[in-house]
Parts: sequence; C-alpha cells; structure tokens
Amino acid sequence: MATAASPSDRGTRLIGYACAVGAGTIWGTTGPLSTALYARGAAITGIGFWRVSLGLLGLLLYGLTRRELFKVDRRGWLLVGLGGGALVALFEVAYQYAISGAGVAGAAALLYTAPVIVAVLAGPILGERLSRLRLVLAVIVMVGAALTVRGGSTAGVAASTSLVAGVAGGALAALSYAGTTLLARFAVPRYGPARVLFLEIAGGVVVLAIVLPLAGRAPALPASGGAWLYLLALAAGTVLAANVLFFNAAKRIDAAPTAVAATIEPVVAALLALVLFSQRLSPTGWLGLLMVVFGVAGGYVEEAGGKA
Repeated sequence: MATAASPSDRGTRLIGYACAVGAGTIWGTTGPLSTALYARGAAITGIGFWRVSLGLLGLLLYGLTRRELFKVDRRGWLLVGLGGGALVALFEVAYQYAISGAGVAGAAALLYTAPVIVAVLAGPILGERLSRLRLVLAVIVMVGAALTVRGGSTAGVAASTSLVAGVAGGALAALSYAGTTLLARFAVPRYGPARVLFLEIAGGVVVLAIVLPLAGRAPALPASGGAWLYLLALAAGTVLAANVLFFNAAKRIDAAPTAVAATIEPVVAALLALVLFSQRLSPTGWLGLLMVVFGVAGGYVEEAGGKA
C-alpha cells in the first residue's frame, strides 16, 4: 500500500513543477525578443552570437566562485565543447532564420519536432526502444508542426526571410537541438549539467566567432541601447535563468513531467507574438500547435510510464 506524500514532499514537487513551467515560459520569449531585435536592425546571424556570448560571460562570472566549473578532462572539451558547441552554433543561426521566415509560433512548432527526432535516433544510437505509441505521437507532432507553419504569420518581422528558408532553419534548429539532447544523455551524468552548459556555450561562441566572419556575416555590435537591452534579456533569461530553473525542476521531479511542463514554451511564444506583433494563427494553426504540445507531452508521459 502506497504511503501518502508528506507536505514537504508535495511542496518540493510543486516547486519543481513551478520551475519547469517557468523555464518553458522564459524560453517562449526567444521568438518575440528576437522579432523586436529585427525591428531595431539587428542582423539575423548576429543575434545568436551575442546571445550566447553574453550568456558565456555570465557563466564565467559564476565560475569565479565555482572553480570546479572549469575542471574538465580533454574528452569533455573535445566532445562537449567542440561537438556540442558546433550544435549550439548551428542552432543559434538556424532558429533565427526560422523565427524570421516562419513566424514565432511556426518556429517554436518546428523546434518541438526535436523530441521526435530524438525518439527515432535514440534507437540506433543509444539502443532505446521506439514504441508504437511513440511513433504515432511522432506523426501527430510532425503534422501539427506543418499545420502551425501553414496557419502562421510573420507580421512585425523586419527581417526579409522566405518561408522556405524559415522552414529549413526550423528543421536545422530541431536537428541541432536533438543532437544536443542526445549528447546530454551521455555527457550530463559524467560532467554535470552546469559544466555541460558551460562547455557547449563556450564552444558555440568559438565556432560562431570563426565561421560567421568566414561566411561574410561577421556579427556587428548592436546599434542601440534598446538592442543591447533585448540581447541582455535573451542571455539572462533564455540562456541562464531558464536553464537554472529547468535543472532545479529536474532535481525535484522526474525528467518526464519536467519536460511536459516545459512544453508550455510554444504556447507562450504564440500568445506573445499575437499580443506584441499581431502574428495571428488561423484555427488550423492553433490546432497544429495543440497537436505539437499534445504529441510531445504524450511522448514524455509514455516514457515515464515505461520507466515506472
């Protein structure tokens, strides 16, 4: 007979869920803040660079009081720093193209196909089983993402990016996000979440600092104080605060419900885009967005049931 949870246990779980919802809510501001930066003349390729650079600065300041953050072996620097950094660099550029080309809600929906990619690739890479239910949910997510993009809007976006480029950017962002998730399953148990976050962001900054100038897209300094404020909000919120909340949630509740709570991200992104930039979704678009949230959340619930 199961024992009732104590008030302290219930309080711990409530804090965990609140942290997870908070993380998803903050991540949902990425698209609206980026859209505001486009209106201030920020280059698509430069936003990601300055976002992770400022985030790295915050982690370096944190490391001054936690020196163990920098104690990593050579394999960690190569695998997580270089490999994970390349994935972060790809994400930072690709997701900005997704936001400017497919709209905030469309970009978020495309990004949330990443759990589907993880579910499919985890079999051959990590030996994890792909159940029939998981496959059905994957199809629901893919169809939902397509409906969201089709029913979305790019109102208020100053950057001129085509829908095709936006969808391609969203697909690449999802692939890179899936790659970092698979890498995290290997690296976090060995190095801890804080070190993995530091290594990936540091590697991403280095990769972008090399690749962008070579591609003729050297990141220019933001042109106004307002642009700097938006970038600081992106770095402090979506890079640092959201990850701190997510890690704190993972300490208090299981991984699956943590991830389910964080799927509020695309809903928050769509609502903010609607209120701030009049990026409206058609009824078909809202249906697609709900399908994405349902499919991703259902996948995590199914995973939790399989581990019970």
